[in-house]
Amino acid sequence: MQYAPAVLPDEPANGLTCGIDWARDDHAVSILDRHGRQVHRSTVEHSAAGLRELVAVLARTGVSEVAIERPDGPVVNALLDAGITVVVISPNQLKNLRGRYGSAGNKDDRFDAFVLADTLRTDRARLRPLVPDSAATAALRATCRARKDLVIHRVAVANQLREHLNRVFPGAVGLFADLDSAISLKFLARFDRQERADWLTPIRLGAWLKSAHYTGRTDPAILHVRLIAAPRGATGQEGTAHAHITGALVATLTSLVEQITVLSEQIEQQLAAHADAHIFISLPRSGTVRAARLLAEIGDCRARFPTPEALMCLAGVAPSTRQSGKMRSVGFRWACDKQLRDAVCDFANGSRHANPWAADVYDRARARKHDHPTPYASWPAPGSTSFGTVGRPTPPTTPPNTKPFRPYKITPDLDGGGIRFSRTTFPCLSS
Repeated sequence: MQYAPAVLPDEPANGLTCGIDWARDDHAVSILDRHGRQVHRSTVEHSAAGLRELVAVLARTGVSEVAIERPDGPVVNALLDAGITVVVISPNQLKNLRGRYGSAGNKDDRFDAFVLADTLRTDRARLRPLVPDSAATAALRATCRARKDLVIHRVAVANQLREHLNRVFPGAVGLFADLDSAISLKFLARFDRQERADWLTPIRLGAWLKSAHYTGRTDPAILHVRLIAAPRGATGQEGTAHAHITGALVATLTSLVEQITVLSEQIEQQLAAHADAHIFISLPRSGTVRAARLLAEIGDCRARFPTPEALMCLAGVAPSTRQSGKMRSVGFRWACDKQLRDAVCDFANGSRHANPWAADVYDRARARKHDHPTPYASWPAPGSTSFGTVGRPTPPTTPPNTKPFRPYKITPDLDGGGIRFSRTTFPCLSS
């Protein structure tokens, strides 16, 4: 676990600061002195030679601090390897900072590099140097995000397959619980059109299910009734043509399911080898993938979250208040770490499966036409109290009836060196 210093030094080394506007093909570089005068401006290519040239320019001019818009990538790695302090200023912040220097606010790479360098020179008390995560955490984050992307693709292909079958082979859609389950994909690979499914009888279907190692508890006779009760699908030449489409979608979906399983196994291995695994595994209903995502997205540098509110704001689960004169509005916090918000909301969503009160909150919110993420991504009330430190034997207790169970909120515990999970209310969901 790593802790970054609270602030940067009062003065940069040699009185120089640098800003780099990162791009796909090249990077704009601007170096300022302590008076804000630009002493160097150049553009380097995004190549091995270009990055070596960038490091050489910084070493030759005596620059030891660089401001950039992103916290990862080859440019950041090259700077960190050279011993240069990296400060991340997000693109949203940079967009607003352009207004300091003119009213037009036009986007220009060289000007953005100047703004980054000048902000690093003038706003040092508010900035914090980047502390990179360990190799284990970075690898776990990459694997978790890759698995998440494949899950999104799996859902999209499953929806496409379902829509296709509703038109050409409706009987296969509701035959099994999940269209992307192993038994459903095996069935569609063997019976890809209506004419082949017509061959089935309850006895033949039962024999096929046994050969396919079907582990469900539904009787083959009931499955056969579902199959013949559905509207008939396309037959003849049309059915044969659509069967090729069905086969392509089934093959794609099967491959996605297999690769998701492979990545899940890799996540389990990487999480077991991580030094902080016990902290996140001890969270209620965390499981393996959920605990790994929380660990990967929160990262090693827990000093990024000096207070519980800091973590809530970065995860986008705290409200955003706007006030001017007599006008005051509280709205959704759109600007946040989307990956962290998804991990935190997924963790909060687990509470509804473990507690009747949380399930009731979710069901009532859905009854009021809220979409799925709203109930567990809503705004936690300030001042929630912690009731346990992760990694310590302090199990959550059932509160009295006057104070119903509240879904979990994770917060940093810098004194204890871990992460706390807390109970909090969701006032916007109260009926």
